[in-house]
Amino acid sequence: MTLANTLSIVEDIAKLESEYSQKSPQEILAFALKQFDNITISFSGAEDVVLIDMAAKIKRNIQVFSIDTGRLHPETYQFIDRVRKQYRVKIDVISPDAAEVQALVKEKGLFSFYQDGHKECCAIRKVKPLRRKLKTVDAWITGQRKDQNPATRNSVPVVQVDTAFSSDERTLIKFNPLANWTSAQVWQYIRANEIPYNKLHNQGFISIGCEPCTRAVLPNQHERLGRWWWEEAADKECGFHEINLTQNNG
Repeated sequence: MTLANTLSIVEDIAKLESEYSQKSPQEILAFALKQFDNITISFSGAEDVVLIDMAAKIKRNIQVFSIDTGRLHPETYQFIDRVRKQYRVKIDVISPDAAEVQALVKEKGLFSFYQDGHKECCAIRKVKPLRRKLKTVDAWITGQRKDQNPATRNSVPVVQVDTAFSSDERTLIKFNPLANWTSAQVWQYIRANEIPYNKLHNQGFISIGCEPCTRAVLPNQHERLGRWWWEEAADKECGFHEINLTQNNG
């Protein structure tokens, strides 16, 4: 993707959002994969493997990455490997800086987030590795949905300029093809296409992050209640989608 082409898309972003806001995830993915050669899918959960399945049917040799915080459930690591094998895709598994993790643990212990909030730990284990990765691509694709967190995601567009991870030198484009889908639609697709999923979903887990910060939810409870349950709903973002917080506070 050339700089001129990127600038052209940025200038037309509002038009693109209007044009594609009611299109199917497959149509949005097809557009994204056609426009950008250096584009990657962020993979961690059920929505993301739906996107991998759709993208693999559109284009060969898709780029996929996943952040290994070092605190994931065993079932999550098994899930990542099943996806790698089923789709024959090379998943770029990215780890945090070991020295930064060691310094945090040495100073505050392994569970400081219960007292100090999760954002310091997430910044080291998730956001900094993400920022390193996003510096190497022109665009990325995420599995965000509006109904995942009404406090922070109810305005998620299907395409946007990711100002949280752009810089003066480069503009990053972010696609959210499942923004208008519900959880029910995601799981209908998973079952219909026999897609692999994290086995923790069978135990009442819906939104799955790091092991110490994730728990199962009761039937009819909102999925986000299982994440950082000791914090307010508006704080239930790790920093991956920092732009959501900016937009909701703007």
